[in-house]
Amino acid sequence: MVPIERRRSQRIRLQVPIFIRGVNQRGIEFLELAKTLDISSLGARLIGPLPLRQDDVISLTIPAPIPSSPESGGVGTPPIPARVLRLEISGELELAAVEFLRPLA
Repeated sequence: MVPIERRRSQRIRLQVPIFIRGVNQRGIEFLELAKTLDISSLGARLIGPLPLRQDDVISLTIPAPIPSSPESGGVGTPPIPARVLRLEISGELELAAVEFLRPLA
């Protein structure tokens, strides 16, 4: 019997450093550096010292500058809003599955 694939979009194994911005359980803003383990147009799996809770809405930013140009709208890397779906502990690090609030084009 072949397992049924539940994914709505294909994942790519890709490790990219990423900044995570959000608000912790005390209401204090945080900025943490983590990395992706895989990514799709609908979400990503992250690993790092993540102060996250399930259902948190966070902002993800790739820490690589994009040169200003008319094609990119004259701005750097835009933040990607996401919601935390699942969390797992792996030693001192945490794994988080996030869903993008708007699919990546």
